[in-house]
Amino acid sequence: MEQHPNTSDAELLNNIKWLMFFRLLFTSLLLGSTIILQLSESSSASERPLPVLYAMIAGIFLLSFIYAVLLQRIRRPVAMAYAQISIDTVVVTLIIFVTGSFSSIFSFLYLVVIIYSSLFILRTGSMMMAALCAVQYGTMIGLEYFQRLSPYVIDPSLSVDTYPSSHVLYKIGITILACFAVAFLSGFLSEQVHRTRIELEAMEDHVKRVEKLAYMGEMAANMAHEIKNPLASLAGAVQMLREDLARHSDQEKLMQIVLRECDRLSELVNNFLLFARPTLGQPLPIRLDKALAETAALFEKSSHCRDRIEVRTDLIPDVWVEMDPSNLKQVLWNLLMNAAEAIEETGSIWIRLMPERHQQVRVLIEDDGIGMSKKVMQSVFDPFFTTKPHGTGLGLSIVHRILESYGMRLSIESEQGRGTIVRILLKRVQEP
Repeated sequence: MEQHPNTSDAELLNNIKWLMFFRLLFTSLLLGSTIILQLSESSSASERPLPVLYAMIAGIFLLSFIYAVLLQRIRRPVAMAYAQISIDTVVVTLIIFVTGSFSSIFSFLYLVVIIYSSLFILRTGSMMMAALCAVQYGTMIGLEYFQRLSPYVIDPSLSVDTYPSSHVLYKIGITILACFAVAFLSGFLSEQVHRTRIELEAMEDHVKRVEKLAYMGEMAANMAHEIKNPLASLAGAVQMLREDLARHSDQEKLMQIVLRECDRLSELVNNFLLFARPTLGQPLPIRLDKALAETAALFEKSSHCRDRIEVRTDLIPDVWVEMDPSNLKQVLWNLLMNAAEAIEETGSIWIRLMPERHQQVRVLIEDDGIGMSKKVMQSVFDPFFTTKPHGTGLGLSIVHRILESYGMRLSIESEQGRGTIVRILLKRVQEP
């Protein structure tokens, strides 16, 4: 059974509650107005089909009570949605039957059920509901035509017996065709709306992240400059002292430790400056599929893979982007290193390239490593946040800042124990 991706069970349950409320409201008004119409044309409130209508209203309220009780215990909301909507098609068939069957004006209710089913169970589910409606309507009219079923006809002159078979078949065919057409269109539109909603949420998260990183980067750039100059002076002074001091093994070891830590701090400050104020370098047209293939081949032979990781590629040819080659290499290398470090023993990394709308292209870097929890995902782009014993926590922040400076987007999807997918959305350019 399908439901919208990224739709939580809690959200689906809330939507089902609203469906139950509007079903009660709509059917009560619809059936109530029909009863009023019948009473205005009849002197007796006990004439058919009024008792059946009363029973249907009571049945719908009873069903809603049962749904409300089950809703608190249900573990699979999508199964509940399928069950409720399937029962709704049966209720609509009964409404059509008691209001004239072939002559009923309420056959449009099938379309209403199909439309709201697409909001819950996607295009596949709405097509299933359309098939269910078509079978019920065709069977009901067929049984009436062959006099196997006697409907509650408001006006006997409108019975199916009064129409030629061609007219009956035409109406059945049009109703069934309308059901499937509405199912296809409403399912398509529902998927489009949901996809747009996901893109807007991703864009909102991206804007918030960019604003946060820009503020932190501006503040950090000034601090990094203040640290870098004294650090360079300190390293130079230690080197001079090392030359003047007598050779002593303990002193030599201490000097080496000081110089090594100075170099490490200097590298950290340089990375911090790169995060705070990334340089665009010299943007040039780059054939992306070729750059990805070359980087993948080099990375697979590097010490990070150590003959334990296989790097696979699935690339489309002749895709060009405009970036500084060193920036692109740094972005890809950092992301591949993260993927390799997430694989504890042996595994695979996939690099995929696929076209997108609006002259864009998407790069996917996927691994089958340990993945990340939701808590880690919330801080993964924060500077100095790391889950690695010897990491600086600047790798992804630098990658994000570089891509953001080119107007490109980075997103990550991960599940603990099931690996990570990194998506990069880049702007395509014409082949030079």
